[in-house]
Amino acid sequence: MLEKINMPRWLKHLLLGIVIGLTGVIVHLSPAGLWMEEKFGLYWLFHLRGAVVAPDNVVVVAIDQPSASKFNLPMTPQLWPRELHARLIEQLTQAGARTIVFDLIFDTPSAIAAYDHKLALSMKTAGNIVLVERLVYEDTALSTDAKEKNYTRMVKEGPMPLLPLIADAVQAHAPFPLPKKERVNHYWVFKPDAGDMPTIPTVVLQIFALPLYKDFVRLLRTVNPAYAAQLPTHKEAADIENLIFTLRDLFLNETDLAHRLKTELNRDANLNSIQRNTLLALLNAYSGNDTRYLNFYGPPRSIQTIPYHQALYPDENEISEQSRPVNFQNKVVFVGFSAATQPEQDIVRDDYHTVFSNPDGLYISGVEIAATAFANLLENKPVRPFPLMGSLGILFVLGLGLGIVFMLLPNQSAVVASFALIFLYAGSVYYFFKELSVWLPLINPVFLQLPLAFFGAITLKYDEGKLESQQLKKAFGYFLPDRVVNDIVRNSGAMALNNQLVYGACLATDAEAYTALAEKMEPQQLGQLMNSYYAVLFEPVKQHNGTVSDVVGDAMLAIWAKTSASSDLRKDACLACLDIAAAIERFNHTPNQPHLPTRMGLHFGEMLLGNIGALHHFEYRAVGDIVNTTSRIQGVNKYLGTRLLVSGQVITGLDEFLIRPLGDFLLTGKSTPVNLFELIAHKQSASQMQLWLCETFSCALKAYQDQQWTEACDSLYKILDMIPEDGPSKFFLNLCKKNESVPPVDSWNSIIRIETK
Repeated sequence: MLEKINMPRWLKHLLLGIVIGLTGVIVHLSPAGLWMEEKFGLYWLFHLRGAVVAPDNVVVVAIDQPSASKFNLPMTPQLWPRELHARLIEQLTQAGARTIVFDLIFDTPSAIAAYDHKLALSMKTAGNIVLVERLVYEDTALSTDAKEKNYTRMVKEGPMPLLPLIADAVQAHAPFPLPKKERVNHYWVFKPDAGDMPTIPTVVLQIFALPLYKDFVRLLRTVNPAYAAQLPTHKEAADIENLIFTLRDLFLNETDLAHRLKTELNRDANLNSIQRNTLLALLNAYSGNDTRYLNFYGPPRSIQTIPYHQALYPDENEISEQSRPVNFQNKVVFVGFSAATQPEQDIVRDDYHTVFSNPDGLYISGVEIAATAFANLLENKPVRPFPLMGSLGILFVLGLGLGIVFMLLPNQSAVVASFALIFLYAGSVYYFFKELSVWLPLINPVFLQLPLAFFGAITLKYDEGKLESQQLKKAFGYFLPDRVVNDIVRNSGAMALNNQLVYGACLATDAEAYTALAEKMEPQQLGQLMNSYYAVLFEPVKQHNGTVSDVVGDAMLAIWAKTSASSDLRKDACLACLDIAAAIERFNHTPNQPHLPTRMGLHFGEMLLGNIGALHHFEYRAVGDIVNTTSRIQGVNKYLGTRLLVSGQVITGLDEFLIRPLGDFLLTGKSTPVNLFELIAHKQSASQMQLWLCETFSCALKAYQDQQWTEACDSLYKILDMIPEDGPSKFFLNLCKKNESVPPVDSWNSIIRIETK
């Protein structure tokens, strides 16, 4: 994952853009990418563009239900008498049709031989007839080892022979196979599996361009005289099929021949624009890919379609009073079955699912697809996929751009900008398709790259935010409790004055001899020493759920706080104090390191906990009398010679700790005395000496409070005999001696007043 890699933010988003771009490239190169663009991209582009006007020089004569009813014939075209087709040829020839294409198969004799002869004669006389032939597969087993009986299978695709009488009478014949797919999007101009055989659209285009044959040969002679010498001198001497095969070989052998001919064509001043466009269409047909995408003009019958009976009897107005006579002059006419309604279509299945299939189930007929393919070639307007390298470049740059947009802008603005970018791109795709019939990738950028960029950037930003939050928590965690850190992170660092009144334990520490050390040591050495010292202090606080609230010089203030007065808080605080005392003891025994004996004071009560400050400076700290009192308690250690003092508010109810009672103290600046105790150890780990000390001192304190000075002194002497350096015993022994020598007045009480901090 990118978020796990330590790299700049901009580089992560740049890599995201590169990944998105490469994803678009890989998907576009995959079969799934082509399937998506064909199934959805082409569909939407065609429907956004809508129906367009088909060229008026292409007409379909439809064998349909009205014509079958008129002639009292079945719908099946194979059952129509061929004499009827002969009359249609004569009628269309008389009307000036330039080429007549029959999408009907004439491969067997009819029931009436005379009709076959009449049809052949009409075709021969017209001289402009092109027939569709059926492609068949020939599966042949070739023996490679007679003894082992091993065979290699050879599958060859070729045309099924037409009736010789008919085949000899027509100008040309060719197949028109269509891909067997869920939806027809393209067709072959040359069929590679059938020996690069030209299909109907190519053959008809070559015939359509025959009047310009002399000009074509002249252009070819200019570019390559040797190629021109391979062609017949005059169009009358040219066999259409042989001519097409020869030209196809020339264009395949020299890949830049089409470019050179187009350059020469643009220079030629002897041709008008119509002639130039016709020759350009011919060059594109020979030099392009084997397959071309169909540029459909609209739903079924978008190409001008005339019922068969109306084309045969144009003068019978009663047949269709609303139909105007069709001008067939100089037009290419395609004759074949074309249903006007879905029920007709169900009778004879010669229809194909396309992008413009009607919702009622009416598909475009095969004859109209053939007419569409020819019209596309003639207009030089097939759907042309954008060049592969160009498409890959666009997808990569678009993905990179989306990644950069999400890098530079906040999420909301990035979404708007990305949709604007995609909308602009989709608009450009639509424009190129509508105006130029150029097909750019649409589904991949809009429905793959954009969501991938969006969710990828959101995920990346989320992970970045999560990482930043973790870093923020870690940074603030050195100074603030987790609850406050989480609040800051949730508010993106905004400081809220959400102060709270809580119950808490407050610990104050102070290191002896710090001032003297600060004077003697270099700042760098002192800093290293104090860092090690505070590490010893902080760890027990954190381990026992406390928070270091403040650090000043050699002093630390730690707190344990909750909204209720929980004994767990006081217990955690006591345990932390004992662990600190043990850790400081170990710290002071470190070789070659100055000692930092530490005094601690622990108190419990209400405090105000929160962000204290104004303007641009805030600090998280505890506020209240408890903080001041805790500091005063810590200071009492200096008088008593102790290390760890706690108040009665802390220790009340905590029976698991061994404590030494020290009596009531009125601290500096305070009006209410505080009952203090020395926290010795956890009872389970206390030694016999510690237990004896606490018991004996309790007796001495009781005697002191009862003004039994001699008895108190006796107990204190016992302690000092065993523990000569015991501070509280020395302190109270001095008090007892003083009071014994100068007895107190009647108003005396046992409260000890501390006059200085």
